[in-house]
Amino acid sequence: MREKKICAIITAMCILGIIFSGCGSDGIKVDNDTIGVGKVNVGENDVTVNTDVEINVGKIDAGSFSDNKEGIGMEKIEALDFVKNPTWHNPVYTQKYSADPYAMEYDGRIYLYMTGDQPMFTADGIKKTNDYSNINTIRVISSADLVNWTDHGEVYAAGKDGAATWGGNSWAPAACWKMIDGKPKFFLYFANSGNGIAVLSSDSPVGPFVDPIKEALVSRKTPTCAEVTWLFDPAVLVDDDGTGYLYFGGGVPGPDKVSNPGTARVAKLSDDMIHLDGDPIPIKDVLYLFEDSGINKVNGTYTYSYCTNYNVPESGCEGYGFGSGEIITMESDSPMGPFTMVGSVLKNPGFFFKNGGNNHHCIFSFKDNWYITYHASLIEESLDLSTGYRSVNIDKITVGDDGNFKPTRMSKEGVDQLGNFVPEGKVSFVTMSNQSGTEKVAADATTDKCGSGSFNLKVVETGSWIQLSKVDFGEGKDTFKITLKGAVKGSISIRTKFLNSDDAARLVFDGSDEFSEYEVKLAEPVSGVNDLYFVFEGADYELACWEIK
Repeated sequence: MREKKICAIITAMCILGIIFSGCGSDGIKVDNDTIGVGKVNVGENDVTVNTDVEINVGKIDAGSFSDNKEGIGMEKIEALDFVKNPTWHNPVYTQKYSADPYAMEYDGRIYLYMTGDQPMFTADGIKKTNDYSNINTIRVISSADLVNWTDHGEVYAAGKDGAATWGGNSWAPAACWKMIDGKPKFFLYFANSGNGIAVLSSDSPVGPFVDPIKEALVSRKTPTCAEVTWLFDPAVLVDDDGTGYLYFGGGVPGPDKVSNPGTARVAKLSDDMIHLDGDPIPIKDVLYLFEDSGINKVNGTYTYSYCTNYNVPESGCEGYGFGSGEIITMESDSPMGPFTMVGSVLKNPGFFFKNGGNNHHCIFSFKDNWYITYHASLIEESLDLSTGYRSVNIDKITVGDDGNFKPTRMSKEGVDQLGNFVPEGKVSFVTMSNQSGTEKVAADATTDKCGSGSFNLKVVETGSWIQLSKVDFGEGKDTFKITLKGAVKGSISIRTKFLNSDDAARLVFDGSDEFSEYEVKLAEPVSGVNDLYFVFEGADYELACWEIK
């Protein structure tokens, strides 16, 4: 399905001198839960590449197109449409729908953990409104620059094939890491619908994750929690002394409780991060609470944040002025409160975009800046749909002189890239800033079993493509090495100006059932900083990594 909705807008902007990568349409193709036109963002050159494959080496010099006799037509490959303008950085992930983002920094990268929104269909194939009941995976991506992201797959979190087999759903994840017995340990908390909080653990930020306690960490049997309307939406803080704290809860118990529902909770975690150290306690006077716990420590002050419900008077909350479905902050000098009201930092998506809906956020610090990640229905908006499937975005947020977060905005432009992408060594093909018409396949047995880990890229159809933003080619590079497998004929166009610009090189291959390394020489060396595009011809072949020399 190709949508042409914003073609005229983009064309007009091109006329005004704003040049986009392939001034085309804003199309997208949805196939089950795979979005065939969109953006995938990835990381830097420390991304894991699967090297446990036997690679045959072949060499094809496609610098001179007229001499190519490989049997594939050398007409220019027209790239598939994009769901997001190539100059915009939101949404950060468009291969599939995703929501409820939570950010964790580790080893110079930001890892985003996201609810795995998965489209639901009627018996005759009509897309149904999202009711969240089929969600049991958590998507994981990471980046060193907040624009190029690596796709680490989906943690099989709940259900019969998930780590927490006792749970039915995996909503609104929260993640952290902590040194335990001299080694980093990673923890992933999520909601089993609205009925409790699960915890998974791993030795890696991308898994495999396991359920260390084989039951809910928080349930309705937990003291002070039976009366919480929704036991969900966790947030986690590891304080400077290594102590962990878990925040959760939400919902409105009744019409007499809309202004002060009393359903927010905070609990101290044990040293192992997988048990509670004492009973949860209520967070008092969380005005118009609805959902979406958040927690940050800024200059010694603890900032608790949440989303308001939809019963705030049209005139706003008296004394604070915030409205319905907004992200609100409170502050305290203690991680367990009491917290005092500060005010709104982010209005509902409907204030900024065509589609509104629920509001969910996470505030994080990275490389001396503060950011807020959130979801909005930007993909659906581009399709003129409104069925409740979300996509994840990032914008900047600042801290004022008083130490509090200042109100910020949602945008399609997103954040500035934090440094150029330097392609040292082999780069995974699931590292990118934008894409259309691609999927991923597990690169090893562990990933295949657990859902997250190491992946290769699968080309779905001719015209599929990926983009990397601001690649630094240094003083000049002229040779690409590409590792792929698939017993098909195909070709790969390499472009370094715009998506539909002329090829810098064209690699044509016959294919193989085994991974083979192909070499192609650019018509002219490329130097400096350029966006990089790979545009694919053919289908059903698998790309592992690329390297440039």
